[in-house]
Amino acid sequence: MKTTPKPPHDIEELMQRANDMAGLTLGQLADSHGIPTPPNLKRDKGWVGQLIEHELGAVAGSKPEQDFLHLGVELKTIPVDSHGRPMETTYVTVAPLVDIQGLTWESSLVCHKLQTVLWVPVQGDRQIAVADRQIGTPILWTPNAEELALLKQDWEEIMEFISLGQVQQLTARHGEVLQLRPKGANSRSVTQSIAEDGSTVMTNPRGFYLKTQFTQAILSRFFS
Repeated sequence: MKTTPKPPHDIEELMQRANDMAGLTLGQLADSHGIPTPPNLKRDKGWVGQLIEHELGAVAGSKPEQDFLHLGVELKTIPVDSHGRPMETTYVTVAPLVDIQGLTWESSLVCHKLQTVLWVPVQGDRQIAVADRQIGTPILWTPNAEELALLKQDWEEIMEFISLGQVQQLTARHGEVLQLRPKGANSRSVTQSIAEDGSTVMTNPRGFYLKTQFTQAILSRFFS
């Protein structure tokens, strides 16, 4: 990588950079940093997000904090189809499966990460070569009271299942806007979780994801 942009000083500078990207293709942006563009994303699933993070000067990497901690902003790239609809759920953070006594929605990583989100839509249609996919207009989103209530309700419901040792019973259908899904390199990845008798048992790691109808509603509100 030839150039490493510095983190933005404030939200205005962040939004200026994000707006300057809009309309460029991934190939154009990658070329400007001397980064090779992969022919497809099968082996480079996180490449688009990493490229956008690099351009905007995000510093968190894989740390469990907001991408722009000094600004209180999380960055999410979102692949959209030709109608501007999200093509997949949005990963938020790993779910805690042990040591959760006293954990509240307000002190949770999900709440922390979703306080303010910079959404960057990117063309995700597989018919379009990765280098030719366009970057869309960014959105700076803070959840309103209704969205917060839905997120909190789902989070509390999911955490109750986990605390009762019933993580195996949770499916992607649980939750109105937030869901819990296995999150690991493969099915052999395991971590500790609470068993029904209160002891610990090994299970696949889980992650919190935003459902597509929720992110669709966010995009629609800004673009309608």
